[in-house]
Amino acid sequence: QVQLVESGGGLVQAGGSLRLSCAASGRTFSSYAMGWFRQAPGKEREFVARIGWSGSSRAYYADSVKGRFTISRDNAKNTVYLQMNSLKPEDTAVYYCAAGRDTVYSASRYSDGGVYNNWGQGTQVTVSS
Repeated sequence: QVQLVESGGGLVQAGGSLRLSCAASGRTFSSYAMGWFRQAPGKEREFVARIGWSGSSRAYYADSVKGRFTISRDNAKNTVYLQMNSLKPEDTAVYYCAAGRDTVYSASRYSDGGVYNNWGQGTQVTVSS
């Protein structure tokens, strides 16, 4: 098990940037794939980005954020990041960090929240127009 705590959310104008951080506890952090999901009011949770156990692993992104968001990780700091640029009002949501075993199966289902078994409490991101 790994405990996850997100930070870095806030209020930003459209076109601005934020960097979210997710600090993990536990000595097995480096063995986990890490993902970011978000949930807007009245909507279902949706996948945002995923990175494998290695910082050089292939990253996956939702089409809606591709080219604007970048996921990265620092295993020495037990932290995963989500750099969000060119933010839009439709990016407003609670953003959740998630961790799951990095397997071929989970990688093939990277956007499925069911392959992540550890979740943070979320951090609010609000983008004003």
